[in-house]
Amino acid sequence: MSDKKCDCKGDCKCDKNDGGKFFLGAALGAVAGAIAGIVMAPKSGKETRQDIKEASKKGAKKVKDASEDAGKKVKEVADKAAESGKKFFKKDKGTAKEIVEKIEDTIDGDK
Repeated sequence: MSDKKCDCKGDCKCDKNDGGKFFLGAALGAVAGAIAGIVMAPKSGKETRQDIKEASKKGAKKVKDASEDAGKKVKEVADKAAESGKKFFKKDKGTAKEIVEKIEDTIDGDK
């Protein structure tokens, strides 16, 4: 069983971290659909170029928005990981210091 948290019982076969692949597939599907629609439409060359220009702007905005959202999520995860790391090392630093002191006391006691 993987370390991912899910609602599955027993062997986990789902992949909760598959959002990137879904987004990529959705984006490629949207682009392919837009291109097919533009090419198949019975319009003049000037109108078709204008449609391509508008579709490109819309697509670029969607990609920009999605990448900004992804960047925010990555920052949140990184911040949480950094905070957890700080807590872990503070805790273990105290433990290590206690161990060193015990070893020193033991050495001093043997003299």
